[in-house]
Amino acid sequence: MTTAETRAGALPDLADVPARELQVAVLGVGMMGADHVARLYSRISGAQVVAVSDAFAEKAEQVAATVPGCRVIGDPLVAIADDDVDAVLIATPGQFHEEQVLACIERGKPVLCEKPLTMEADSSLAVVRAEDEYAARTGRRLVQVGFMRRFDPEYAELKALIDAGGLGEPLLVHCAHRNAAVPPHFTSEMMVNDSVVHEVDVARFLLDEEIAAVTVLRPKATRHAVAGQSDPLLVLFETTSGRMVDVECFVSTGVGYEVRTEVVGEDGSAMIGLDAGLVRTSGGSSGAARSTGIAPDFRQRFGRAYDIELQRWVDAARRGEVDGPGAWDGYAAQAVCAAGVEALRSGQRTEVRLASREGTAS
Repeated sequence: MTTAETRAGALPDLADVPARELQVAVLGVGMMGADHVARLYSRISGAQVVAVSDAFAEKAEQVAATVPGCRVIGDPLVAIADDDVDAVLIATPGQFHEEQVLACIERGKPVLCEKPLTMEADSSLAVVRAEDEYAARTGRRLVQVGFMRRFDPEYAELKALIDAGGLGEPLLVHCAHRNAAVPPHFTSEMMVNDSVVHEVDVARFLLDEEIAAVTVLRPKATRHAVAGQSDPLLVLFETTSGRMVDVECFVSTGVGYEVRTEVVGEDGSAMIGLDAGLVRTSGGSSGAARSTGIAPDFRQRFGRAYDIELQRWVDAARRGEVDGPGAWDGYAAQAVCAAGVEALRSGQRTEVRLASREGTAS
Protein backbone atom coordinates (compact mmCIF):
# COMPACT_ATOMS: atom_id res chain seq x y z
CA MET A 1 0.00 0.00 0.00
CA THR A 2 1.36 3.42 -0.96
CA THR A 3 1.68 6.36 1.39
CA ALA A 4 -0.87 8.23 -0.72
CA GLU A 5 -3.39 5.40 -0.31
CA THR A 6 -2.82 5.34 3.44
CA ARG A 7 -3.26 9.10 3.76
CA ALA A 8 -6.47 8.86 1.70
CA GLY A 9 -8.03 6.87 4.52
CA ALA A 10 -7.41 3.20 3.72
CA LEU A 11 -6.71 1.11 6.79
CA PRO A 12 -3.12 -0.09 6.23
CA ASP A 13 -2.81 -3.83 5.64
CA LEU A 14 -5.52 -4.73 8.15
CA ALA A 15 -7.10 -7.19 5.76
CA ASP A 16 -4.16 -9.41 6.68
CA VAL A 17 -4.10 -8.59 10.38
CA PRO A 18 -6.41 -11.40 11.58
CA ALA A 19 -3.80 -13.85 10.24
CA ARG A 20 -0.96 -12.19 12.13
CA GLU A 21 -0.30 -10.07 15.16
CA LEU A 22 -1.31 -6.42 15.29
CA GLN A 23 1.86 -4.31 15.12
CA VAL A 24 1.52 -1.61 17.80
CA ALA A 25 3.46 1.58 18.51
CA VAL A 26 3.21 2.92 22.07
CA LEU A 27 3.72 6.67 22.39
CA GLY A 28 4.78 7.76 25.85
CA VAL A 29 6.38 5.18 28.14
CA GLY A 30 6.05 6.78 31.54
CA MET A 31 4.24 4.84 34.26
CA MET A 32 1.05 4.22 32.24
CA GLY A 33 2.72 3.66 28.88
CA ALA A 34 5.35 1.32 30.29
CA ASP A 35 2.59 -0.68 31.99
CA HIS A 36 0.81 -0.97 28.66
CA VAL A 37 3.96 -2.14 26.88
CA ALA A 38 4.42 -4.86 29.50
CA ARG A 39 0.73 -5.75 29.28
CA LEU A 40 0.75 -6.03 25.49
CA TYR A 41 3.90 -8.15 25.61
CA SER A 42 3.01 -10.51 28.43
CA ARG A 43 -0.78 -10.74 28.76
CA ILE A 44 -2.46 -9.67 25.52
CA SER A 45 -2.78 -12.04 22.59
CA GLY A 46 -2.74 -11.03 18.94
CA ALA A 47 -0.48 -7.99 19.30
CA GLN A 48 3.21 -7.13 19.20
CA VAL A 49 4.82 -3.89 20.35
CA VAL A 50 7.12 -2.99 17.46
CA ALA A 51 7.96 0.60 18.41
CA VAL A 52 7.97 2.98 21.36
CA SER A 53 8.46 6.73 21.43
CA ASP A 54 9.09 9.06 24.35
CA ALA A 55 10.56 12.50 24.95
CA PHE A 56 13.07 10.83 27.28
CA ALA A 57 15.23 8.73 24.99
CA GLU A 58 16.88 6.78 27.80
CA LYS A 59 13.50 5.72 29.19
CA ALA A 60 12.35 4.68 25.73
CA GLU A 61 15.48 2.57 25.26
CA GLN A 62 14.96 0.88 28.62
CA VAL A 63 11.35 -0.03 27.82
CA ALA A 64 12.14 -1.14 24.25
CA ALA A 65 14.83 -3.47 25.60
CA THR A 66 12.15 -5.45 27.48
CA VAL A 67 10.37 -6.45 24.24
CA PRO A 68 12.23 -8.46 21.57
CA GLY A 69 12.24 -6.70 18.22
CA CYS A 70 10.92 -3.39 19.57
CA ARG A 71 12.47 -0.23 18.12
CA VAL A 72 12.74 3.30 19.50
CA ILE A 73 11.40 6.00 17.19
CA GLY A 74 12.17 9.43 18.58
CA ASP A 75 9.45 11.43 16.79
CA PRO A 76 5.95 10.17 17.67
CA LEU A 77 4.54 11.39 14.35
CA VAL A 78 7.19 9.36 12.53
CA ALA A 79 6.18 6.35 14.62
CA ILE A 80 2.54 6.82 13.62
CA ALA A 81 3.51 7.00 9.94
CA ASP A 82 5.85 4.01 10.05
CA ASP A 83 4.83 1.34 7.54
CA ASP A 84 5.42 -1.43 10.10
CA VAL A 85 2.92 0.09 12.55
CA ASP A 86 -0.71 -1.05 12.26
CA ALA A 87 -2.13 0.63 15.36
CA VAL A 88 -1.12 3.18 17.98
CA LEU A 89 -1.53 3.42 21.76
CA ILE A 90 -1.13 6.99 23.04
CA ALA A 91 0.03 7.48 26.63
CA THR A 92 1.82 10.79 26.17
CA PRO A 93 0.91 13.91 28.22
CA GLY A 94 -2.49 15.29 27.29
CA GLN A 95 -1.21 18.37 25.47
CA PHE A 96 0.14 16.14 22.71
CA HIS A 97 -2.96 14.03 22.16
CA GLU A 98 -4.77 16.20 19.63
CA GLU A 99 -1.93 16.24 17.11
CA GLN A 100 -1.19 12.55 17.59
CA VAL A 101 -4.80 11.35 17.34
CA LEU A 102 -5.40 13.46 14.26
CA ALA A 103 -2.26 11.97 12.70
CA CYS A 104 -3.63 8.48 13.37
CA ILE A 105 -6.91 9.39 11.67
CA GLU A 106 -5.06 10.88 8.72
CA ARG A 107 -3.02 7.69 8.38
CA GLY A 108 -6.04 5.44 8.85
CA LYS A 109 -4.61 3.69 11.91
CA PRO A 110 -6.64 2.49 14.92
CA VAL A 111 -5.71 4.38 18.07
CA LEU A 112 -6.32 3.87 21.78
CA CYS A 113 -5.77 7.24 23.46
CA GLU A 114 -5.52 7.48 27.22
CA LYS A 115 -7.72 10.24 28.65
CA PRO A 116 -8.01 13.06 28.00
CA LEU A 117 -8.79 12.83 24.31
CA THR A 118 -7.50 16.41 24.15
CA MET A 119 -7.08 19.18 26.69
CA GLU A 120 -10.15 21.24 25.69
CA ALA A 121 -13.68 20.49 24.57
CA ASP A 122 -13.28 22.42 21.30
CA SER A 123 -10.20 20.48 20.23
CA SER A 124 -11.86 17.20 21.24
CA LEU A 125 -14.81 18.13 19.05
CA ALA A 126 -12.38 18.75 16.19
CA VAL A 127 -11.16 15.16 16.60
CA VAL A 128 -14.78 13.93 16.57
CA ARG A 129 -15.46 15.76 13.32
CA ALA A 130 -12.22 14.54 11.73
CA GLU A 131 -13.19 10.95 12.53
CA ASP A 132 -16.71 11.62 11.24
CA GLU A 133 -15.21 12.60 7.90
CA TYR A 134 -13.02 9.49 7.87
CA ALA A 135 -16.02 7.27 8.71
CA ALA A 136 -18.08 8.86 5.95
CA ARG A 137 -15.37 7.87 3.43
CA THR A 138 -14.54 4.41 4.74
CA GLY A 139 -17.40 3.18 6.92
CA ARG A 140 -14.93 2.62 9.78
CA ARG A 141 -14.04 4.37 13.02
CA LEU A 142 -10.57 4.43 14.53
CA VAL A 143 -10.56 6.23 17.89
CA GLN A 144 -11.01 4.64 21.31
CA VAL A 145 -10.52 6.61 24.54
CA GLY A 146 -9.02 4.95 27.62
CA PHE A 147 -11.96 5.02 30.04
CA MET A 148 -11.01 1.64 31.46
CA ARG A 149 -13.75 1.40 34.07
CA ARG A 150 -16.22 0.31 31.39
CA PHE A 151 -14.18 -2.90 31.12
CA ASP A 152 -13.98 -3.57 34.87
CA PRO A 153 -15.99 -6.73 35.68
CA GLU A 154 -17.86 -5.01 38.53
CA TYR A 155 -18.89 -2.06 36.35
CA ALA A 156 -19.87 -4.44 33.55
CA GLU A 157 -22.03 -6.42 35.98
CA LEU A 158 -23.67 -3.25 37.29
CA LYS A 159 -24.37 -2.03 33.75
CA ALA A 160 -25.90 -5.39 32.80
CA LEU A 161 -28.11 -5.31 35.90
CA ILE A 162 -29.39 -1.82 35.03
CA ASP A 163 -29.99 -2.69 31.37
CA ALA A 164 -31.91 -5.83 32.37
CA GLY A 165 -34.22 -3.75 34.55
CA GLY A 166 -33.00 -5.39 37.75
CA LEU A 167 -33.19 -2.14 39.70
CA GLY A 168 -36.18 -0.68 37.94
CA GLU A 169 -35.74 2.86 36.68
CA PRO A 170 -32.38 4.26 37.92
CA LEU A 171 -32.92 7.52 39.80
CA LEU A 172 -29.71 8.36 41.65
CA VAL A 173 -26.03 7.49 41.42
CA HIS A 174 -23.65 7.98 44.36
CA CYS A 175 -19.92 7.94 43.64
CA ALA A 176 -16.78 8.18 45.76
CA HIS A 177 -13.30 8.69 44.28
CA ARG A 178 -10.55 8.73 46.90
CA ASN A 179 -6.76 8.74 46.67
CA ALA A 180 -4.30 8.36 49.52
CA ALA A 181 -2.23 11.34 48.33
CA VAL A 182 -1.42 13.43 45.26
CA PRO A 183 1.66 15.39 44.16
CA PRO A 184 2.18 18.97 45.42
CA HIS A 185 1.21 20.41 42.01
CA PHE A 186 -2.24 18.74 42.05
CA THR A 187 -4.85 21.52 42.00
CA SER A 188 -8.58 21.55 42.61
CA GLU A 189 -9.07 21.99 38.84
CA MET A 190 -7.02 18.81 38.33
CA MET A 191 -9.36 17.02 40.73
CA VAL A 192 -12.12 17.72 38.21
CA ASN A 193 -10.13 17.12 35.02
CA ASP A 194 -8.04 14.13 36.12
CA SER A 195 -10.17 12.39 38.77
CA VAL A 196 -13.84 13.31 38.43
CA VAL A 197 -13.58 12.81 34.66
CA HIS A 198 -13.83 9.06 35.31
CA GLU A 199 -17.13 9.54 37.15
CA VAL A 200 -18.33 11.63 34.21
CA ASP A 201 -17.81 8.67 31.92
CA VAL A 202 -19.21 6.21 34.48
CA ALA A 203 -22.42 8.24 34.76
CA ARG A 204 -22.83 8.46 30.99
CA PHE A 205 -22.04 4.75 30.60
CA LEU A 206 -24.39 3.47 33.31
CA LEU A 207 -27.31 5.80 32.60
CA ASP A 208 -26.86 6.01 28.82
CA GLU A 209 -27.56 9.73 28.62
CA GLU A 210 -25.69 13.01 28.64
CA ILE A 211 -24.91 15.25 31.60
CA ALA A 212 -26.68 18.59 31.29
CA ALA A 213 -25.38 20.60 34.26
CA VAL A 214 -22.70 20.55 36.98
CA THR A 215 -22.53 22.04 40.47
CA VAL A 216 -19.37 21.90 42.60
CA LEU A 217 -19.34 22.43 46.38
CA ARG A 218 -16.27 22.98 48.55
CA PRO A 219 -16.58 21.34 51.98
CA LYS A 220 -14.10 22.12 54.74
CA ALA A 221 -10.68 21.09 53.45
CA THR A 222 -8.59 18.39 55.07
CA ARG A 223 -5.38 19.54 56.72
CA HIS A 224 -3.61 17.19 54.29
CA ALA A 225 -4.82 19.10 51.22
CA VAL A 226 -2.33 20.59 48.82
CA ALA A 227 -1.75 24.15 50.03
CA GLY A 228 -4.45 26.52 48.83
CA GLN A 229 -6.63 23.81 47.31
CA SER A 230 -10.09 22.50 48.17
CA ASP A 231 -10.04 18.82 49.06
CA PRO A 232 -12.51 17.13 49.22
CA LEU A 233 -14.98 18.36 46.61
CA LEU A 234 -18.62 17.43 46.17
CA VAL A 235 -19.75 17.42 42.54
CA LEU A 236 -23.36 17.11 41.40
CA PHE A 237 -24.30 16.11 37.85
CA GLU A 238 -27.79 16.58 36.43
CA THR A 239 -28.59 14.40 33.41
CA THR A 240 -30.82 15.37 30.51
CA SER A 241 -33.75 13.36 31.93
CA GLY A 242 -33.38 14.76 35.45
CA ARG A 243 -31.42 12.02 37.18
CA MET A 244 -28.84 13.11 39.75
CA VAL A 245 -25.28 11.86 40.24
CA ASP A 246 -23.24 12.98 43.24
CA VAL A 247 -19.47 12.54 43.41
CA GLU A 248 -17.27 12.80 46.48
CA CYS A 249 -13.74 13.46 45.25
CA PHE A 250 -11.17 13.27 48.06
CA VAL A 251 -7.57 12.91 46.96
CA SER A 252 -5.64 13.20 50.25
CA THR A 253 -7.24 10.58 52.49
CA GLY A 254 -3.97 8.97 53.56
CA VAL A 255 -5.69 5.57 53.33
CA GLY A 256 -5.62 4.11 49.81
CA TYR A 257 -7.37 4.13 46.45
CA GLU A 258 -11.13 3.77 46.88
CA VAL A 259 -13.65 3.97 44.04
CA ARG A 260 -17.29 3.22 44.82
CA THR A 261 -20.43 3.53 42.75
CA GLU A 262 -23.98 2.95 43.94
CA VAL A 263 -27.04 3.09 41.69
CA VAL A 264 -30.40 3.61 43.38
CA GLY A 265 -33.44 2.61 41.36
CA GLU A 266 -37.18 2.36 41.84
CA ASP A 267 -36.92 -1.33 42.76
CA GLY A 268 -33.61 -1.60 44.62
CA SER A 269 -30.01 -0.52 44.69
CA ALA A 270 -26.60 -1.95 43.85
CA MET A 271 -23.10 -0.92 44.86
CA ILE A 272 -19.63 -1.79 43.62
CA GLY A 273 -16.19 -0.92 44.94
CA LEU A 274 -16.39 -2.61 48.33
CA ASP A 275 -13.78 -5.23 47.42
CA ALA A 276 -16.57 -7.77 47.74
CA GLY A 277 -18.04 -7.77 44.25
CA LEU A 278 -21.39 -6.20 43.45
CA VAL A 279 -23.55 -5.76 46.58
CA ARG A 280 -27.26 -5.60 45.83
CA THR A 281 -30.17 -4.78 48.10
CA SER A 282 -33.74 -5.64 47.24
CA GLY A 283 -36.78 -6.39 49.35
CA GLY A 284 -34.88 -6.04 52.63
CA SER A 285 -32.10 -8.49 51.76
CA SER A 286 -28.47 -7.66 51.16
CA GLY A 287 -25.63 -9.37 49.40
CA ALA A 288 -22.05 -10.06 50.39
CA ALA A 289 -20.48 -8.60 53.50
CA ARG A 290 -18.04 -5.74 53.08
CA SER A 291 -14.35 -6.44 52.82
CA THR A 292 -11.75 -4.29 54.57
CA GLY A 293 -9.08 -4.47 51.85
CA ILE A 294 -8.25 -1.27 49.97
CA ALA A 295 -6.11 -1.13 46.84
CA PRO A 296 -3.00 1.05 47.15
CA ASP A 297 -3.47 2.69 43.74
CA PHE A 298 -5.46 2.63 40.51
CA ARG A 299 -3.22 0.09 38.79
CA GLN A 300 -4.09 -2.56 41.37
CA ARG A 301 -7.79 -1.67 41.55
CA PHE A 302 -8.27 -1.60 37.78
CA GLY A 303 -5.50 -3.94 36.60
CA ARG A 304 -8.02 -6.48 35.31
CA ALA A 305 -9.97 -3.72 33.57
CA TYR A 306 -6.84 -2.60 31.71
CA ASP A 307 -6.17 -6.17 30.61
CA ILE A 308 -9.69 -6.56 29.25
CA GLU A 309 -9.63 -3.12 27.65
CA LEU A 310 -6.43 -3.79 25.71
CA GLN A 311 -7.43 -7.28 24.65
CA ARG A 312 -10.73 -6.04 23.28
CA TRP A 313 -9.01 -3.10 21.58
CA VAL A 314 -6.54 -5.41 19.86
CA ASP A 315 -9.27 -7.84 18.81
CA ALA A 316 -11.44 -5.03 17.44
CA ALA A 317 -8.55 -3.33 15.64
CA ARG A 318 -7.74 -6.58 13.88
CA ARG A 319 -11.34 -6.65 12.66
CA GLY A 320 -11.26 -2.99 11.60
CA GLU A 321 -13.65 -1.98 14.38
CA VAL A 322 -13.81 -0.02 17.66
CA ASP A 323 -15.11 -1.85 20.75
CA GLY A 324 -15.16 0.74 23.51
CA PRO A 325 -15.69 4.42 24.32
CA GLY A 326 -15.05 6.49 21.23
CA ALA A 327 -14.15 10.04 20.26
CA TRP A 328 -17.60 11.37 21.17
CA ASP A 329 -17.24 9.96 24.68
CA GLY A 330 -13.89 11.71 25.00
CA TYR A 331 -15.42 14.97 23.80
CA ALA A 332 -18.47 14.72 26.07
CA ALA A 333 -16.23 14.11 29.08
CA GLN A 334 -14.17 17.21 28.27
CA ALA A 335 -17.31 19.31 27.85
CA VAL A 336 -18.61 18.22 31.26
CA CYS A 337 -15.22 18.81 32.89
CA ALA A 338 -15.06 22.30 31.36
CA ALA A 339 -18.43 23.04 32.95
CA GLY A 340 -17.16 21.49 36.18
CA VAL A 341 -14.10 23.75 36.32
CA GLU A 342 -16.32 26.76 35.61
CA ALA A 343 -18.68 25.69 38.40
CA LEU A 344 -15.73 25.17 40.76
CA ARG A 345 -14.49 28.70 40.14
CA SER A 346 -17.88 30.44 40.18
CA GLY A 347 -19.66 28.44 42.84
CA GLN A 348 -22.68 28.37 40.54
CA ARG A 349 -24.62 25.64 38.77
CA THR A 350 -23.19 25.50 35.24
CA GLU A 351 -24.85 24.08 32.17
CA VAL A 352 -22.84 21.80 29.89
CA ARG A 353 -22.38 23.16 26.38
CA LEU A 354 -22.50 20.10 24.15
CA ALA A 355 -22.42 20.24 20.36
CA SER A 356 -24.80 18.36 18.11
CA ARG A 357 -23.99 14.70 17.73
CA GLU A 358 -25.29 14.65 14.16
CA GLY A 359 -23.01 12.56 11.96
CA THR A 360 -21.42 10.75 14.90
CA ALA A 361 -22.12 7.08 15.54
CA SER A 362 -23.17 5.95 19.01
